[in-house]
Amino acid sequence: MSKQSPLPVIAEECCAPLAREPISKDDAAELAKVLKAVADPVRLRLLSLIAARDEETCVCDLLPEFDLSQPTISHHLKTLREAGLIGSERRGTWVYSWVIPQALDRLSALFATAKEEAGVR
Repeated sequence: MSKQSPLPVIAEECCAPLAREPISKDDAAELAKVLKAVADPVRLRLLSLIAARDEETCVCDLLPEFDLSQPTISHHLKTLREAGLIGSERRGTWVYSWVIPQALDRLSALFATAKEEAGVR
């Protein structure tokens, strides 16, 4: 299983910065799915926790961070996976997850300004 799989819901030509040019109707619909996935506080925190690690993260390591059941955490991870933000792999009884860097890069690019693209802060 490839850990660097491309984001399936966002086309390669997508993600011109919003500040520079408007995105197409189709790209907006696809991006809305991704943004909806991270709009939930639990999913945003899960994504953050997984991204902060340099290695794959077991769902068993995420459980103590939340006052939620394992099935609920697994549901949120599935939503992030279906949005193309994380990859995962089952190993025995546990599932290990990792962030797909290209997915975060594309989201970052979407909100980049012309100054940021030019390297100006």
